[in-house]
Amino acid sequence: MTEEMNVNASQEVQDQMGDVKAVSNGDIVTGKVVKVEDNQVLVEFGYKYDGIIPIRELSSVHLEKASDAVQEGQEVTVKVISLDDEQEKCILSKRAVDSEKAWDVLQQRLESGEVFEAVVADVVKGGLVVDVGVRGFIPASMVERHFVEDFSDYKGRTLRLKVKELDREANKVILSQKDVLDEEFEAKKKEIISGLEVGQELEGTVQRLTPFGAFVDVGGVDGLVHISEMSWTHVDQPSDVVKEGDQVKVKVLKLDPANERISLSMKAVLPGPWEQAEGKFDSGDVVEGTVKRIVDFGAFVEIAPGVEGLVHISQIAHRHVTTPFEVLKVGQTVNVKILDINLDEKRISLSIKATEEAPAKEEPENNASEKEIQEKVSNSQGLSLTLGERFGDKLSKFK
Repeated sequence: MTEEMNVNASQEVQDQMGDVKAVSNGDIVTGKVVKVEDNQVLVEFGYKYDGIIPIRELSSVHLEKASDAVQEGQEVTVKVISLDDEQEKCILSKRAVDSEKAWDVLQQRLESGEVFEAVVADVVKGGLVVDVGVRGFIPASMVERHFVEDFSDYKGRTLRLKVKELDREANKVILSQKDVLDEEFEAKKKEIISGLEVGQELEGTVQRLTPFGAFVDVGGVDGLVHISEMSWTHVDQPSDVVKEGDQVKVKVLKLDPANERISLSMKAVLPGPWEQAEGKFDSGDVVEGTVKRIVDFGAFVEIAPGVEGLVHISQIAHRHVTTPFEVLKVGQTVNVKILDINLDEKRISLSIKATEEAPAKEEPENNASEKEIQEKVSNSQGLSLTLGERFGDKLSKFK
């Protein structure tokens, strides 16, 4: 009975051994993860004992723990890199298989320009590292369209990437998310510009300031508000009016789809200075103003922000004025009287002299006495008679 049992047991072992795969170093096998430890993974792949994937052979990038790469029950394809049946030890590598496949896939993606996703595995000096079967590097300048000072919160993020550069011999893989974002931005920009119209009013966000104006995002594309279009009054610098992040209303002044340029105006959506002046001024009012410009025929005086009226040279002073420059200077504060106002035509006639008292007129000399006047008349008449008498005889001879 015992001998029969031994025979049966021996037969069962032989049957089981018949089902065991024959493997050698370098073989590629597929198995199932049966246990995940901190620094290694056990894989059942049909051999007489389980294989081990050390954490360094799980991925081409550094891992804190094995569970960052695989989970229990997951199917994996691995390469046998060391086999010792005496010690029942089989070392496997997932990284080696992934790397072989990855180069071919990455080459195809480089040629086709395919966009794919990858998770940031690590943040290193100068950029980010991702596992794409091999170690992929994203330089800091190729992560976003804008400058990023701190990448510490990028670990674990999923990025959309394109292959920028490959060098298999140097084991170099350069990836870029910025290229993906740039392409999407350009496509979106063209779409937005094509949907805009001159005269359209929009809401936007101030993105950045320059010495000559402000760039405003109007739905995914930036347009320029020139400094002259920021306010109805003079603006020394854009920061006097807005700051980055401000929400503003703008009007489309000009579109240049070929050069992808949008000209915007902030002042065009605001009431103009002449509209604001309506109801504030009437003919006869005396107001204070500032001399803004001086010309040969007079001076322009600002009586409200953006509202200027003309003081004709004849209305500058009661005395004769040869040139306005001899009386006035730019920036001078003066009192003026409104002679005539036409807001529709944006014209105001002003007078400085009408606000000042006219000087007293000098009376003509009239001190001669009546007797003196009579004597002058008599002398005049006497002179006439004397001349008549003197030449009378001579003239009679010619009759």
